[in-house]
Amino acid sequence: MNIFRLINAPMKPVRHFIVLFFGIAIFQGCSGGSGGSNSAIGSVLVNAGADQSVSEQTEVTLTGQGAGETDALTFSWSVAPSLDITHADTTVATAIFTAPITTEVVSYTFTLTVTDGEGNSGSDTVEYLINPVNVLPTAYIEVVTIDDFNSNVFPAGYNIVLDGSESDDPDTADESNPIAAYSWQQTAGESVLDNISTLGDTLTFNTPILADANTITFALTVTDDEGAEDTETITLNIQSIQQTLPTADAGLDHEVFSGESIVLNGLANTTVDSSTPLVINWVSDTLDSVYIDSASSIQTFAIAPLVTEKLTLTFTLEVEDAVANFVKDSITVNILPLPIQPLNDTGVILQATSTTVATGHQADYPGQDGQRGQDIINSNDISTKAGRGQQGFDFTALDEIGDEVDDISLGWRCVRDNITGLIWEVKTAVTETDLHSSSHSYNWYQIEDDGDYSGEESVDETSCSSTNCNTTEYVEEVNEAGLCNFRDWRLPTHDELLSIVHYGKDDGQMVDTEYFPNTTESLGTEVWYWTTESSADGMSGTEAHASWAIDFASGNDNFLLKSTAARIRLVRAGR
Repeated sequence: MNIFRLINAPMKPVRHFIVLFFGIAIFQGCSGGSGGSNSAIGSVLVNAGADQSVSEQTEVTLTGQGAGETDALTFSWSVAPSLDITHADTTVATAIFTAPITTEVVSYTFTLTVTDGEGNSGSDTVEYLINPVNVLPTAYIEVVTIDDFNSNVFPAGYNIVLDGSESDDPDTADESNPIAAYSWQQTAGESVLDNISTLGDTLTFNTPILADANTITFALTVTDDEGAEDTETITLNIQSIQQTLPTADAGLDHEVFSGESIVLNGLANTTVDSSTPLVINWVSDTLDSVYIDSASSIQTFAIAPLVTEKLTLTFTLEVEDAVANFVKDSITVNILPLPIQPLNDTGVILQATSTTVATGHQADYPGQDGQRGQDIINSNDISTKAGRGQQGFDFTALDEIGDEVDDISLGWRCVRDNITGLIWEVKTAVTETDLHSSSHSYNWYQIEDDGDYSGEESVDETSCSSTNCNTTEYVEEVNEAGLCNFRDWRLPTHDELLSIVHYGKDDGQMVDTEYFPNTTESLGTEVWYWTTESSADGMSGTEAHASWAIDFASGNDNFLLKSTAARIRLVRAGR
């Protein structure tokens, strides 16, 4: 029988009145809260259950009762202070929450609201006391094992870090800092903690240096934010002085061409001062004939031998300490045949540190230009030149009819680059007034411009022996004259002109002046030489009003307006 319908029915028989009070008594008998309060708003009665006390981090099931004008009821739980409540099916009162972590007893008041199908609702409250239950923290010590050593075995004088940062507290209120305090203590062995802090999550110290093998033991005690503690211990086995070997590291395997520097950048060390000095020796295990610059130096270099096919060499670093302990380590180096060089090297053979240019080999900074390429190969007397030239450059002088000139004191008119195959114009002295004088300057003008801006045919700033001092007219005149018996001279490309720049020069003209004299009369300002390539910088609409040029006073490249007065060095052959 639906007792709530009786509330609104005509009160005829007395027995209905009795049943009503009987129904009310049912809810009063199981009501929640102190004193068992419940409420009826409209015609809905609610009971949230009895007050309870539960432990933190436990899953609690909420349940209650309700009765209204209809059988279809909707249940809703809320709580203060706020907590997450899982209530998947609101047609029943059953819901779940997890008691929060706490360090003291806290109270949460839950309210159950019941709504019937006619919109009538009622509510009741129940109190849950959450009690702290402290789970003990766990102390954990980690130490990194040395390669090729057994676990927890260390040499004398070795720097050790004991790491307790992974210690944990499963019921911490702050997951990012679960441990409130760390305390380290040495419990056995030779004392190593003098003047060392023992209150952090790590402990750093040096192992004792003793004539006999020994052990040392440490304890880590961790305390959580509720005052609970846990302790972990670790015992380390320490080698004697005689057992403690030096270390040797020969460096990295690498690959070089014949004639280049093989970097021997080794490391050797001992943790025992009385075992020094260390005796160093580099050996080539493959070829006895390989030159090693200073075999007794920890950082040195060897010269890659000349090979016609790939050769793998092994270099071994041998280290012996003062008590006759001996260790070694090896690297392999692949030696490749000399490549056919389509471009020149830079001319740089000096090496540098992080702060300065140095004259010797810099093993701490491997892979530098001064250790690789044609320049250092030539310096190591490995390369064979068809002609002559500074560093790795290889030039041959040509006379007026294009024949080779072995004795350059007899004079010549052109230079062949034996690396790139290009043939270059040689400028005459600034005091000369002929067509090739280095005092002449020209603006950039190109009749065959492929739709590009051709430049101006003549500008006032230029000076030369021609009618119009521009690049096109100069090329035409040189070809008409047949310089060195050739008539296909042209402006060089950017990369072609850059290929003869000598970056190894620390002063003077940035070119091999023995084969390229008269490049400029003064180094006080830039000495720009034109290339054939226009530059995207300096665009005006769809036209490029600038072209690339190279400064032989600094080796820099840049774009210049085509109306600028600059010099020309023509080239032929190659593209």
